[in-house]
Amino acid sequence: MRIGLITPDPGHPLLAAATALLSPGHQVETLDPATAADPAGPLADVYLLKARTPRALALARALERRGAPVVNTAAATELCQDRTAMAAHARRAGLPFAATRTFTSLAALAAAPPPAGPVVVKSRHSRRHDVVARVDGAAELARLAAAHPREPVVVQDFTPNSGWDHKLWVVGDRLFAALRRSELSPEGRGPTLSLALDALPPGWAALARRVGTVFALDVYGVDILDGGEGTAVIVDINAFPGARDQPGAPEALAALALSRATAGGGPAAARPRDPFARPPRT
Repeated sequence: MRIGLITPDPGHPLLAAATALLSPGHQVETLDPATAADPAGPLADVYLLKARTPRALALARALERRGAPVVNTAAATELCQDRTAMAAHARRAGLPFAATRTFTSLAALAAAPPPAGPVVVKSRHSRRHDVVARVDGAAELARLAAAHPREPVVVQDFTPNSGWDHKLWVVGDRLFAALRRSELSPEGRGPTLSLALDALPPGWAALARRVGTVFALDVYGVDILDGGEGTAVIVDINAFPGARDQPGAPEALAALALSRATAGGGPAAARPRDPFARPPRT
């Protein structure tokens, strides 16, 4: 099998570990979206899209038009980059996504009537080093707007919580969970602590898997807050996150790559299992 990685960083721990599992019997090649053009020759059996830049999405779409399976698809990846579209899609599907309001810019938000309580302000377009901040009053909002006046943003009401986010990752048929101290907590972003799946509140594992169905994702992350008594509030969804330091994640990714390569992008129910696959865990 030939597996293509659409990424500028094939040394990312998850990709590197999956490559080490695959390379003894399969060819793994990297396409850096900053420099790669649509390959004119034979296609790989599957491509893993671990990049979200416009060039990466354009390359993935070109490969899809030629019939290559891409994980995740360009359309699914792009949907998760627009927090306005993401929230609307999730809520239409009945997912417990935080109510999300959109403003054309931080300056426009600062000019609007002030929110009644604490809010979380995020860049509308998810990317590295985007804006994510808790705002408790007009003075804080004014300072944030002065720093990023033209940044399109979304606003979510602040959900009181312990200061730790539940991070759920799905890679193929495997589910992983962890706690991470939120960047919005007074101490700032902290360590990631692995969490046993049976320690999750009832229904959260099934909820994470439903996100994949709703958003047509095979590799993704879901950020969930406990809204009280185990009530889930989804605050973000990420296509192809790093899932760092999660035992079994590289094996799950290698299994997924081989499965999709064999199935040629067919529906999940038709994808054959392979030597790396493990029984589903919920």
